[in-house]
Amino acid sequence: METPAVPAPQDAREQEIMERLVAIRDQLLLLKGDRSTYIRSQDVISLYDQTLEQVRLVTDIRMFGNGHSGENRLDRVMESCFQLLSLFFMTIGRTGEAPAAYALTSTIKRLLDHLTEANLFSAKDLESMSKTLVDLTEAVNNSDQTRSRYVIKLLSKRMELCRSSLANLQQKLDSLDDTLVEVHERLVSIIRSMALANTKSKFNRSEVEKLKAQLQEISAKRVDGKFKTADGEDAKGSDEVSQLLDRCLAWSDIVLERKGVIPEQWRPIYDVLISIRNDLDKFSITPAWSLRETDLYDYQRQLDKIDEARVDGNWLDDQGQPAELYIQRTLLYLIRRSYGYIYHLMVLSEPVSEALLPIYNQLSTLKRCLVEVKNSGAVNSVRDLYPYSLKLNSLDDMRTDGKFIINGEIPEGQAAVADLLAECFESLYELRVEAEARAESAAGVEAST
Repeated sequence: METPAVPAPQDAREQEIMERLVAIRDQLLLLKGDRSTYIRSQDVISLYDQTLEQVRLVTDIRMFGNGHSGENRLDRVMESCFQLLSLFFMTIGRTGEAPAAYALTSTIKRLLDHLTEANLFSAKDLESMSKTLVDLTEAVNNSDQTRSRYVIKLLSKRMELCRSSLANLQQKLDSLDDTLVEVHERLVSIIRSMALANTKSKFNRSEVEKLKAQLQEISAKRVDGKFKTADGEDAKGSDEVSQLLDRCLAWSDIVLERKGVIPEQWRPIYDVLISIRNDLDKFSITPAWSLRETDLYDYQRQLDKIDEARVDGNWLDDQGQPAELYIQRTLLYLIRRSYGYIYHLMVLSEPVSEALLPIYNQLSTLKRCLVEVKNSGAVNSVRDLYPYSLKLNSLDDMRTDGKFIINGEIPEGQAAVADLLAECFESLYELRVEAEARAESAAGVEAST
């Protein structure tokens, strides 16, 4: 993030503040990399307060000084600190507080910029981010306005930019005729599926050909190159959807011609992006068991650097020549897909400290098992519930005075774990009552015979 292209601060006072923030960032990076113990809330809060103090100082300098000449390296270091702290707040389970929203709003902003640039998005994309922004707004409004004033001000501005971008994109979807909304959604899905097929380790020609056949089916429904309404009129938004369809057809031809082969000069950046995409894909399958939210920082940093290396929207090779369309679109797809994974993983972050996460995950699994048992017709004997009962009681016995204490501390997320524990006990009780009733009914039938 700290690129040489960004100038160092000219003010000596800002230089001192930057050095102190670099020291704080280094402490955060060390804390992030330490897997020998759980991250403690007090360590994160201490570094957060130190960061806020430095931000207060630089704000005063710029407010009462001779004016600020624009972004410098100090701003980048502050950005890094807040990005890291935001992920730490998620890791310790304080997901409902303003600092935790910082990294998520950064990712949403990045995604919306990409969706706008590509002019390729679905209603589902917008619905998800719109809902997340509502939740983040509520969290920010409920935060300590005095203590986190700078963060809240920054978040409010960023969320407003996100809402504006969302509104512009939604306006484009609203301009489509009702009969074309589903067609548009399907086209977006198909072109993304082709992009995925294009970046698999082994190119599958038949997979792309099937997707192209679907495009041709949609194209066949046009009359004189236009999508029509039931009464034969040109459907509203026909030109826009037709352009997207033609774009999809052209891309399918390019993908079938290139067969996923990347020229050697672009292999380094491609391999990095493939590795990031694949790692994040694995995390998305079992995030609760394998991911510490701070792990996302390194992926974000790599993606940001690659994304920001573009010149006029494209990458340049060693000779200063822009990447051809196939390379440009392939790399952009991988970047956007990876940002999408990061967004998904942040949204899934539970309001539970990583110290409590193993217990929370076990209870979540136990709850799903009990739900499956109930949905499959429950059990005929109370004895069948013994394994669930033993596991639940063993977890409950870990509490001291109603709290889960880990390494002598009371981690964040006690309420969430307690609620989940109560839900499991309630489900188990309902199943036991049902099993006893079945047993009594069976005994009555036997007695009558």
